[in-house]
Amino acid sequence: MSMPKIECTNIDKCCAATALMQSIALEETSISHILNAEGEKLQKAISLNCSSHKDLIEINKSVETMVEKITNLEVILKSKLELVIPLIDDCHKKPKDTPEC
Repeated sequence: MSMPKIECTNIDKCCAATALMQSIALEETSISHILNAEGEKLQKAISLNCSSHKDLIEINKSVETMVEKITNLEVILKSKLELVIPLIDDCHKKPKDTPEC
């Protein structure tokens, strides 16, 4: 799968705000894939009957650490979104002759 590209031919405030919103959405998509992989990791560890309790605890700690890091990233993305929303709202107030992104 190739990396998605955000293209913006008319660089203005509205186009930049739209690109920022798209980047947040792409990061959220990436986060969902990471969380899914962590869930699959736990399922695989549980399904292996040879895993000891010590191994399961280590795997659980690994998943817990990843979820904590993702939680921190979500706080940052929320802050980024709170900065972008007023820009997007301002773009909707402009006249219709503003160039589209």
